[in-house]
This record gives sequence, structure tokens and C-alpha cells, in this order.
Amino acid sequence: MEYGLVALWLALYLALLVAGSVVTSWLFPRFEDGGSGVAVVLSVTVVWLVTFFVGRLSMTAGIWLGVAVLVGLVVLAGSRGVDLDLGRIGESCLVFSAAFLFLVGMRVFAVPLGASDPVIAPLPLAIGEKMLDFGLLKSLVRTEALPPEDVWFAGEPVAYYYGGHLVAAILTRITGTAGRFAYNLSLAGFYAMLVTAVYGVAGNVAADRSIPRRLAGVLSVFAVGLASNLTTPVRAVLALLPDGPSAWLAGVVGIERDGLADGLGQFYYFDASRVITDHRSDFAFQFGDADPGATAPTINEFPFFSWFNGDMHAHMMSTAFLVFAAAVCLAYYRTPAREVTRRRLLVVGVLPPVAGLLAVTNTWSFPTPAGLALLTVALAPADARSLLPEPLADRFPETALWREGSRLAVGLGVAVAVVALGLLWSLPFWLGPASGREIAVLPDRSSLTELLLVHGLFLASFLAYLAARGRQRFGERATTATIGSAVAIAGFAVLDLAALGLFVPLVGACWALARRPGTTPSAAEPAGDTDRARSDGGAASAGFETVLIVAGIGLVTLIEFVYLKEPTGRMNTVFKVSMQVWVLWSLALGPALAWVFTNRATVPEDTLGRVRSALPRVALAVLVVGAGLYAPLAATTAFDGSDPTLDGLAYLDSEYPEEAAAIHWLDDRSGRPVLVTAAPGGYTWDASDGEGSSAPASLTGRPTVLGWFHEAQYRGDEPYRERLRDVRTIYTGEPEEQAALLERYDVRYVYVGPVERATYDQITVDAVAGVEPVEEFDGVTIYRVTDDSEGGSS
Repeated sequence: MEYGLVALWLALYLALLVAGSVVTSWLFPRFEDGGSGVAVVLSVTVVWLVTFFVGRLSMTAGIWLGVAVLVGLVVLAGSRGVDLDLGRIGESCLVFSAAFLFLVGMRVFAVPLGASDPVIAPLPLAIGEKMLDFGLLKSLVRTEALPPEDVWFAGEPVAYYYGGHLVAAILTRITGTAGRFAYNLSLAGFYAMLVTAVYGVAGNVAADRSIPRRLAGVLSVFAVGLASNLTTPVRAVLALLPDGPSAWLAGVVGIERDGLADGLGQFYYFDASRVITDHRSDFAFQFGDADPGATAPTINEFPFFSWFNGDMHAHMMSTAFLVFAAAVCLAYYRTPAREVTRRRLLVVGVLPPVAGLLAVTNTWSFPTPAGLALLTVALAPADARSLLPEPLADRFPETALWREGSRLAVGLGVAVAVVALGLLWSLPFWLGPASGREIAVLPDRSSLTELLLVHGLFLASFLAYLAARGRQRFGERATTATIGSAVAIAGFAVLDLAALGLFVPLVGACWALARRPGTTPSAAEPAGDTDRARSDGGAASAGFETVLIVAGIGLVTLIEFVYLKEPTGRMNTVFKVSMQVWVLWSLALGPALAWVFTNRATVPEDTLGRVRSALPRVALAVLVVGAGLYAPLAATTAFDGSDPTLDGLAYLDSEYPEEAAAIHWLDDRSGRPVLVTAAPGGYTWDASDGEGSSAPASLTGRPTVLGWFHEAQYRGDEPYRERLRDVRTIYTGEPEEQAALLERYDVRYVYVGPVERATYDQITVDAVAGVEPVEEFDGVTIYRVTDDSEGGSS
């Protein structure tokens, strides 16, 4: 076990946390923790932004200039006399350390599919796209300037969002860590950044409502760091019931009686990530043609599943930065109306660069900060019109309808500004290669049971919270609204519009509670302060949690009607957007549940009334416990305590001995010489079937002429097929054609191993003049293309 590397990386993260806390204490002065929960994210964002732009000239200069800029911001913020709360900073350090070490332990001891180490591998050793993620990381560690060369499409810049991998590469280069260790340490760091940011922001949302801060933070951390959707607890119930009722219930909820029904040893961690089905008859699935009318699952990952599975993928690495965007919006929400400059700075100065980072890290998340800004400006206590120049603000009539309309109009204007400025902050990314995708509408929609299985933990919690708040605020009218909502849910479900039935009533409740009388300063009251608005935290009011709830509702409802058209239907749209929903709702879940569990203002005095009042709390507690079953089951069924290591490539020598030495040799070469390997690669590495997963390139970061079949999606079918033909020609064509193609693609090394021999019937590249063996191993011969080649590369 590499304890020294763990200590080194943890020390670096904690240094970033302490440094960032100085800046966040100035940026978020009304946060109970001084913003220390998001301090690591802020520090990383500063270094990343400088590296992203200066890295066009030099990655090394960009990284160290970024560090210098961060230090300068710390000095500047410190010179303004910020009030640091060392206790709160220490608390955030403890949360980060616990989360980081927990994930390190998971990577070391709990290995899916029973592998002997935390493998960075394709099937059959691991599931997912680790080869893509590791190839991007290695490529960025090797490159001298941005954008990096595509490891699977030599000679062209990468056509994928690589911002999160750039974060990992920056930390890898600062610490001088080998990529095979940095991959797993980066995974742990992204997890800890998310957990700590959620703990901090949820705690601040709760403190704003006079809700126990630590309890809210812990519950939100549970939701984002450990909880699963409801498929696992439902399977547990099916296993406990007699066969008859179990079979009936399984049919109702659409879950097969497998997994837990056959005992803990049959638990399969992957099942919980494929819940919502997609009826697809108009495209071919990537693993074979789909029959007309066939169904296939979409991807419904939740954070713990993603980190347990171990991909270092964009939808995971972007989550902490999304929480930081929510923190900026929370700071706006809590800033008094009179501090117009600060509020403008937050939404058009701080939020756009975060949006720009998200564009490069996970483009699916790019619009979300703009949506958060719109809702925040519209629902915040401070009148949105105060953001406008006074002559323009004064033109709005003083009526309720105009006030509400102006809030939405100004919020929309701020959202457009966030998008426009975010595009500028990420402009070099948009100017690079891009794969255009068509926006489609009216996909196959999710059923009511599917939505409840995926989102049930959050929906039940928010329903209980909003109903209790509503009863305090509106009395019996809230009961009538609840009954009406139940009717709406049933009606919309019959019309195949289950999402509208579930979510529209919640939006209405949030909006009504956010518009409580007596706490919303008007434009004519510039001296109003949000402290007055939140002084009634125990009363019938709601706060920033409503913004988070509505934001999640907007996203999950949107993808029921709009999606990006791809060969896999709406799989990717549901996948990438649902993770954002989970994170935003996790921020709101902790404060909501903490209030429900601790609020006693409406508990009746009579015994029967107290029992009835306690039932919702008991039901929610059972639901939370059920959502917590997945993590221990996944960890225990995958536990392996032998020879712990963070080396993600330790499996090479034992599992692929015929290629391990050749791959290590390539990894040790300097520079970024171009390879040619068998094409295409894919999700499997099995030489007997000619499946190589582009391993020589993916595991070294050295570009190959053509790698994984995903390049067809990134570049288009024709460029992909052209290179596919050219690779075959390089291995099996005539010497003149081969030499010309070697020169065209600037190939330095030709890799001939088990996969190449299984893929191509007769390899003739060794007959080309100037192509000679440079290294021979048990199962691999590597040829070097010299200056003597007819058009070969030096």
C-alpha cells in the first residue's frame, strides 16, 4: 500500500482547502462555515482557469502561474481583514479527510467483478470507460501545451470534454505522481471535494433556516456519498415476502426477482444503475441491432455507484463544481438588497467562469448554472429589479403581477449573461473539434414506477417537508392542495406524463412558500436585509432549498420531453442530467429532512395526534435506511483484503503477460511518438477475439492512428471509416501504400501483438523499407519507422 502517496495527496488537498478558505471567507461572508466547504473547489478552479488559458503556450507555466494567482488571491483577501473561523476550517478538513480516506479504502479493498486490485482496465476485468479516462489523464500529463492530442485519433486535438482530467493532470504534475497511482488518488479527491462541498453548502442552507447545521450536512452527505435509488431496498422487500406476494409486487414495480432474492452472494452492484427503460425501434444498439419494439435500459447512476464502479468520468468530476455554482447562488440569495455590487459580482463575475469550467469538464452541466441563476434571482428575498440601473428599475409598475414577471424577466437576463460569459471563459474549447448532435423531442417517457424507483427518496422527503411547511403557512388549504396533487399524479400517469404529475405540484408548493408575505424586500426598500427574512426559520417559510428543489425538477422534467439524439437513444441524456439532479437534490435533502425530524412546532398535544404526527417521520427514517443498504452490500460483496495497492496497472503482468512488457516499454519512452495499433478498440480486451481496447495507447497516453469506436461519434462516420481502412492498409497493404500512410500519420512505432495478429490475416508492414524491429518481447514486436522509410517518420 502506497501510504506515502496517500499522505502527499491529502496534504496537498488540505493546503488547497486552507488557502481557499481565506478567499471564500471574503467571497461568502454570510456563510456559517466561511465557505470552507467549497474552498478546495475554489482553489482548484483558480489554478484550472489559469492553466486552461496559459496552457495553450505551456502547461508547466500555466500550472505554476495558476498556483501563483491563487497565492495572490489569498494575500489580497487576507489584506482585507477577513475573519477566519479556524474551528469551521478544521471541521471541513476533517470531513474532507474522512471522505478521501474512505474512497481510498474503497478503491483498495472493494473491487467490482472480483479483480485483485483497483484495475484501470476494460472487460472482462472491469466495466466502464476507464481506458478512455486513463488515456486522457496520461495524455494531459505528457503534453506540453493544450489542447492535448487525441490518444485515439493521432494528429488531431481531443474531441471530448477533458476539463476534469485536466484537474487530475494538474495535481499529478504538481505531486510528481505516476499516472497509475494518480488515477485512483484523483478519484478519491473528486469524491472528497463533492462530499465536503455538499456538507458545507447544505449546512449553510440549513443555518439560514434555523435548522441544525451539522445534521443537515450529514444527511446531505449520506444522500450524495452513500445512498442509492430504491431498487435495492425494493429487492430486499421482495426477498423477504412469500413467493405469491413477492411475485405480484415484482410485477407491479417492474423489477425481476433476482439479486437479493437469492441471497447476499447474488447481489450484483450494476443492476441498480439500469432502471428506466427506453423503447427503441429506430436505431441499432451499440452491441448489436435492436429488434423492432425492443427496450433497453437508460443509465441511472447515483454518485456512490459511479465512484464504486471506478470510472474517472466527466459526470462525476463535474459534480463538486456544480455544488460550487450552487454556493455562489446561495451567497446571492443571502446578500441584502442594498449590496447591489456584491450581488452583481456573484452572478455575472463569479458564476460565469465556473460555468466555463463546467463546459470543458462536462458539457452537459454547462447550462445548469444559468438555470440556477434564473431561479435564484427570481426567488431570492432581494427584488431582482435592484440589479438593473435605477432608471430602468423604476419603470416597472408596482403590482404583484409585474413584480413576479419582472423577477422572471431579470432572472432570464442574468441566465443569458451567465451562458454568454461562460462561453467566453471556455472559448478555446468551443473553437476546437466538436461532434454536432441533433436535439430531439418527445422521447419514450419514464413510467410512474420508474420515476419513483429512481427519485423516490427525494420525492418523499420533499413532499413531507413542503406539506408540513404548507400546513404551517396555509392551514387546511395545504391539505386540499395535497389531495389535488394526488389526483394530478394519477391523471398525468394515465396520460403517459408521469413526470408532470409528480413535479408540477412540487414546483407550485415551492413557489408559494418562497413568496411568504412580509419577508420580501421591494425595490423601494434598498436597506432591507435577508437577515430579517431568515429570522423566522422555524416559522412557516422556506428558503434556498426551494431553489434547489425546483432546479432539480426542471432538469428531470426537461429530459422527459427533450433529449440529444444519439445511436443509443436518450440513454446519455438521462445519464448525464440525472446525476446533476441527484447532486442538487442532495443539497436540499439534508435541510429538508433535518427540519422534518427536529421540528416540533406542529406536534399535537394528545397521544393519538402525536402518533399520527410521528408516522411520516418513521416512514422517512425507514426510507433513508433502505437507501443506505446498497453501499454496504456493494462493498462487502466486492471486498478483497489481499495485497492492497493503489496501482491501477498492477494487473498487467499477471493478466496480460504477453503484452505487459511491451506496454511498459512504450510508457517509458520520452515525447509523444505516434503508434499504430489494431483498430477499432472497444470495451473488451481479449486477444483471442481480436479485441484489444487500444491498450498500448490507452495505458500510455501515446496517440494511435485510430483507437476506440467512439471516435466515429466524436468525428463522424466517414473520417472514422477512412482511418479504419488506412490502419488495415498499414498492416496488410502494399509497401508503397504503407509507406505513404506511415508518413501521412507521422507514425513512429508499429505495434504487432496478439490482437493485431488476430485482427489481420497477413501482416506485411515489416517488408516496408525503413521499418525495422526496435524491441521484441514474448508476444509483441514493436517496429520503428526510421528516416530510411519511403516517406516514413523520424
